[in-house]
Amino acid sequence: MTGYRIADCLRRDAAAERRRLVEGLRSHPATIEPKYFYDELGCALYAAICQLDEYYPTRTERAIFDANRAEITACVGAVDTLVDLGAGDSRKAEGWLPHIRPSRYLAVDIAAAALESALARLERDYPEIELCGLATDFSHQLEIPQDLLFGRSVFFYPGSSIGNFAPEAARRFLAQIRSQSSGGLLIGVDAKKDAARLTRAYDDALGVTSAFNLNALRHVNRVLGCNFREQDWRHVGLYDGNAGRVEMHLESIRDQLIMIDGQTRRFAAGERIHSENSYKYSREEFRVVLETAGFSSVRCWTDASQAFWVFYAN
Repeated sequence: MTGYRIADCLRRDAAAERRRLVEGLRSHPATIEPKYFYDELGCALYAAICQLDEYYPTRTERAIFDANRAEITACVGAVDTLVDLGAGDSRKAEGWLPHIRPSRYLAVDIAAAALESALARLERDYPEIELCGLATDFSHQLEIPQDLLFGRSVFFYPGSSIGNFAPEAARRFLAQIRSQSSGGLLIGVDAKKDAARLTRAYDDALGVTSAFNLNALRHVNRVLGCNFREQDWRHVGLYDGNAGRVEMHLESIRDQLIMIDGQTRRFAAGERIHSENSYKYSREEFRVVLETAGFSSVRCWTDASQAFWVFYAN
């Protein structure tokens, strides 16, 4: 018998999800939602990306945490429930458990298999903490069942994943967190910086990010029965300074015909499928986003080069 429980709240409207995916692929320009990155292989590839030399956010955020652990812990205060959004393997939250010492740890992720393995590992080392998982897709709506939120609840959203939301969508998402948090929010945010450094972070020399992006096509093939072939596409990662975001695309290498839900869609050579945005913020820009989402007290920590921000807001 396990010492943890996982609630499955993936309210899958399969027909609606399929419809959104089909409409995105048939549109001009075509799009794929980032959630299609995260099948089992995609989760493993993302973990590998976080180890790359070019991908600075993970190690920079960790360094900020390490350098300011005591101050951040004091700022966060007593925690009954630590809610880890996009928990994945729970490694980032695990570094906080001996310091924050929550009574309950709630790992939230779309990948139920990742929650299962993470909580199974944590129960061996943290028998004193009640371990819970919530399988849900919060990309459109965050709803935490009230019975999972015990006492003072603090939300944890590391890794600059907030950048996957457009700024207004980010504000709405943060407002949802604010309405459900009786404590506050500890969040990692990537900073605006040199375009070349940003581009390298999303187009690494080993090609791991390329494999991560191309793997979405394999996932789509399984969902829709399409005939995408990874070798007919190439990964594109670029920074749009005007929009303040890194974009990821899949670019067709040749003219090709793709069967999408029973209809043929022509992709010309050079045509792209937009698969992800990652917005970057100045410190002041994100402080304003937090305040307009309803947070009234905002603290910030950074590294020596101000490449990354860690905010605590309540």
